[in-house]
This record gives sequence, structure tokens and C-alpha cells, in this order.
Amino acid sequence: MTYRIAFIGFRHGHVLSLYDAARDRDDLEIVGACEEHAATRADLLESGRAEIAYDDADALIREIDCDIIAVGDTYARRGGMLLKALEAGRHVIADKPACTRLDELARIEALAGDKQLQVGCMLTMRDSAFMRTTRRLLREGAIGEVHAIQFGGQHPLLLGSRPAWYFEPGEHGGTINDIGIHAIDAIPWATGQRITRIEAARCWNAFVPESPHFGDGAQMMLRLENGAGVLGDVSYFAPDTAGYAMPQYWRLTWSGREGVLEAGTNLPDIQLLRAGDTESEQIPLDPKGESYLDAFLASIEGRDPEEGGLTTQQVITSSRVSLQIQDAADKGRTAIDLD
Repeated sequence: MTYRIAFIGFRHGHVLSLYDAARDRDDLEIVGACEEHAATRADLLESGRAEIAYDDADALIREIDCDIIAVGDTYARRGGMLLKALEAGRHVIADKPACTRLDELARIEALAGDKQLQVGCMLTMRDSAFMRTTRRLLREGAIGEVHAIQFGGQHPLLLGSRPAWYFEPGEHGGTINDIGIHAIDAIPWATGQRITRIEAARCWNAFVPESPHFGDGAQMMLRLENGAGVLGDVSYFAPDTAGYAMPQYWRLTWSGREGVLEAGTNLPDIQLLRAGDTESEQIPLDPKGESYLDAFLASIEGRDPEEGGLTTQQVITSSRVSLQIQDAADKGRTAIDLD
């Protein structure tokens, strides 16, 4: 079956990868696109990067006959657009983060449930070969029960080229919710252990004093349901020149009773040091499997995604925990038990 998909908002470039994927698939047909921001719309039209026919999101929702609406506007605008699309009876998918407010997320969850609609999100860390391999090894017991996790997901700030709306008050919604959501989603997925407690979280302004409200520093300390500790740093502190290529970019270390495992986006294999060994094994990466988009479409069709595939409930849960951690950082709250 071919599903008709329309796009609203291209203010963050991530959504263009979804646009490209939809254009290249036989089971999706792009039937419309909207960009309300005049300068962004002009850039897209001039470059030919996307075919934009609408400058009013409400008009697209009202006039375009489609099954799915994808949203990639500024972070603060996404929740409202997703709600309008759900109210119109459309399945929805968004770049991460899907929204910036817990009350919006609660309404998204309720509407999707009431109308039996699916909610997708571009939580792409699950799709990566390194994380799929990590999950398999952890589930096989390669290091025994996991008791500690450290992750570094620092990004380059790219102040001259990053969209200006990032630094406008109210548009970004917080660096933990922006970047950290990848690990917040992937760690429970890999371990089978929920995040049950926020020990502490902090966001602060460091590299952009001209935008004092923007918390480019972001760290968190969490607890999993088995008592395992999680330490994470997702600050915008990586060097601009090599920030996405450095070995520390999305690098995770997992410590268990039977060994230590390390993996990352830019590492060629999995480093596995078993208890009792003196040298690490280099474990080849597994091939990629279903993507977040494959899982989303399977859910729409009423099929179960492949084992470990992203579901609507997991999108909601990961988004909620991410927003709760961000809220703790914003308010300076500690030792928060999660439902």
C-alpha cells in the first residue's frame, strides 16, 4: 500500500532526510509541503531541495488529502502542529524532539489514542549499526547485568551556521530535550531497563554569552530500574571543525558484572573487555535493520515492527522522560522519581 505524506516545516535540516526517504520509497508519495517562514521557504525553492507549495500550515491540513503529516519546524512549534494534524485524523511523524512541553505531549498521547493514530519520531540512534550491535550483546549477556553507563553526545555549536531560531527565547526548549533524547530513548531500548529516577540534571550558558538564556551546556545523572547509574553529557561544546567526526561523538561505555563494552557512532567496531581478560575483543558491527520509518509504517498497517522497532508508545515515553529531565535541569530539581 502507498501512503500519502505531506510535510509541514523545514526549519531544521534533519527533516530533509525524511523528505528524501519518502521520495525514494515506493510505499510513500509526497503530496504536499508547507513552509511558513518566508526566508526558509525562499531558500528551499531556490535550491530545489524541496517542492514547497504552501505557506500556511492550516491550509495544507485542510486542503491536502493525505494519510501522514510530517513536522520539522522549530522545536517549540512542533507540538501544536502535531496536535492540529492529529485532530484532522492524520498519522504524524516528527523530527526529534516532537515537542517542548509536557502538556502538549499529554494531549498528543490522548489524541493519538482516542483516534487510533500512530505517532512517529526520528529517533535514529536505534537504527545505527553500533547501537543495534550493542543491544544484541547486552541482551545476550556479554557483560552481565549492566550497572553503569557513561555517554558523551557533545555536538558542535556551529554558531555562524546553526539556525538563528535556536537562540531565540522559547524556540529551542532545552539542550537535553534536543540532543539527549537520543540516549534517553536508546538506553532503555538496549538494556530493557526503564529510567526511573532523575538524580540531577543541569543546563547552563557557556559558549554563547550573547544569548544568556540558551543553555549550551547539558549534563544529567539518572538511575535505571535495576539501580544502574547513568552519566551523560550532551553539551554544545564539541569543536566546530571536527565535532561530528571525533571519536567522542555519541560514544557510550557500558559497565557490567562480567565486563565493559564501548561503542560509538565514529568507532569502527565494538570494544568488549570481558571480566578476566586483559585485552579487548573487537566485535564487528551488525548490519542495519528496520529504520524508524519502517517501524512507523508497519504500525500504521497494523503490523508489529521487527523486534525492537520503535512504537508510538515508545515515542511518547521517551519524549516524556526527556522533557522531565529537561524540566529538572531548568528548575534545579533533584532526586525525582519517575512513574
